[in-house]
Amino acid sequence: MSQAPESSGPSAATPRATSPAAAIGIVGRSSSHFTRVTRIFAAELRVDYDFEVVPDLMATDAAAFGGNPALRLPVLRTPDGPWFGAISICRELWRRSAQRPAVAWPEDLDRPFAANAQELVLQAMSTEVALIMGAATGAGAGQRQAKLRASLLGSLAWLEEHATRALAMQPPRRAFGTLEVTLYCLLDHLEFREVLPLAPYPRLRGLRDGFGARPSAVATGYRFDR
Repeated sequence: MSQAPESSGPSAATPRATSPAAAIGIVGRSSSHFTRVTRIFAAELRVDYDFEVVPDLMATDAAAFGGNPALRLPVLRTPDGPWFGAISICRELWRRSAQRPAVAWPEDLDRPFAANAQELVLQAMSTEVALIMGAATGAGAGQRQAKLRASLLGSLAWLEEHATRALAMQPPRRAFGTLEVTLYCLLDHLEFREVLPLAPYPRLRGLRDGFGARPSAVATGYRFDR
């Protein structure tokens, strides 16, 4: 098993120091699991930021999404320019952190079970968004929605069986990692949005509850922005 050094992270050889005066902002929603991934990373890394809420997810102006032309969130505003996407944002938050703890990134998951777990979690997060948006726009039934739901159920069944093993394959001296953060955000979101109950998945429910006790998780609980 590969082992990450204590300073493991993006551009670990030349971490960039950032002036505390350089304000940054996370553009997203308190109800978004992708946004919550970045907020948990910021809390774990002790990086201060302004939180900018996207008021209308159906907007078609990139400015409403922090300048992201794909009209997606989250976005990280920085003096150097915006960063699009949760994982890229998490890497930049690490670079801006004075702590720079060892983090298990997706590329550190160098065995099939662990790598597949990360892929399935990210796919499940996107699938859940598609299901929610489909229901919101009146497309809650039909072949496409049925396939999306089958995909989500299949991913959760695999994760219920294999997630604990996959988590154990992370670098042992990590402080935390993308797999456990994204898995937690997915699982907690499924019940928050009432997409699926976790009762049929006792192992996943235990993992959710375990990570949910961390201060970073408690401080970033899901809610609907007004």
